[in-house]
Amino acid sequence: MSVSKLSRVSPLIGRLGGGLLSVTLLCTVAASGAVACGPKADTGVKRAQVTAGDMPTGADWTGVYFSPIYGHLHLTKEGKNVSARWRTTSGEAWGELHGEVVGDLLRFEWTEHKIGMVGPSASSSGKGYFKYVRPEGADEDKLIGEWGLGASDSGNSWDAVKQRNMLPDPDSVKPDELERGPSGGGWDE
Repeated sequence: MSVSKLSRVSPLIGRLGGGLLSVTLLCTVAASGAVACGPKADTGVKRAQVTAGDMPTGADWTGVYFSPIYGHLHLTKEGKNVSARWRTTSGEAWGELHGEVVGDLLRFEWTEHKIGMVGPSASSSGKGYFKYVRPEGADEDKLIGEWGLGASDSGNSWDAVKQRNMLPDPDSVKPDELERGPSGGGWDE
């Protein structure tokens, strides 16, 4: 190879960083581009695969539903919009949900507040769903559903039985002034 031809190729090799290294770098960049353009990665968001059906004859979403974990859920429905509040049976948290009903399916967004806590960890939120179910026989109607954190709407079960002769009172689950948070003083009085 003549000196003039080598001098023309040499700057190109210098810019690319040399033979094998250049090829390796080029292949790595090309491969990462193919990965980035490939199918989307799993985001971790859980989606419930439920569909709406017909509401049982004579059934009404409005009512109070009891769950051994989540306590009394005071649910009211106006049109297709539903609002509800609950207080956990342990009394450490209360929450609220809002959503829309289609037949026997309620899809909702929820927020739960930990009593006595402040800051980012004082509340959590997510999505969920309930199916309105009428069991065979004389058993009470129930809600069978799931809730998830953040954008997920499933992953944790939430089942509750409709209570007889109880009218919803959503404000009854909110803590009073003494329960809302820590107060100073009092220990040395």
